[in-house]
Amino acid sequence: MSTEVEQNREIAFFATGCFWGAERRFWQMDGVTDTSVGYMGGHTPAPSYEHVCTGTSGHAEAVAVTYDPTKVSYQRLLEEFWTMHDPTSLNQQGGDIGTQYRSAIFTTSPAQRSEALASQKVYQLALSSQGIGEIVTEIVDAATHTYWPAEEYHQKYLAKNPNGYDCHSSTGVPFPSLVK
Repeated sequence: MSTEVEQNREIAFFATGCFWGAERRFWQMDGVTDTSVGYMGGHTPAPSYEHVCTGTSGHAEAVAVTYDPTKVSYQRLLEEFWTMHDPTSLNQQGGDIGTQYRSAIFTTSPAQRSEALASQKVYQLALSSQGIGEIVTEIVDAATHTYWPAEEYHQKYLAKNPNGYDCHSSTGVPFPSLVK
């Protein structure tokens, strides 16, 4: 998938553990025009779900979020990212354990990288004030990692299976409101 998208459309890539619940959280946001789930950050070409689950491909379960930046900001997507999972949990979200469940942001531009790093600092302060540990989220350049779409049965999984496994844990700490 290209990181270049048509006018008034940008793309962001997030890994928050199991991709099913994360995809639903993003697709429900105003301004998000499309989502898909896949694998990113690994070294195996064209990985399958079964291979990713072995932990040997190096990939994380990820969500590609296409959005209209005139309707939803990258900052707002980041706020959702930080609060929808536990970014202090290394290679695990709830009962899902393994490197494929790691927390990561794959940035598509220097501006995205800058915003991701700044938001991480803000959220870390909020977590620290509640006695919660250090964020372990990777923030890496998407250009050095291929996004491999997951199998069709994973796409919009919770739309097809409304009572399916959402699979997310959270710190319970909201992203701080910033006074502009």
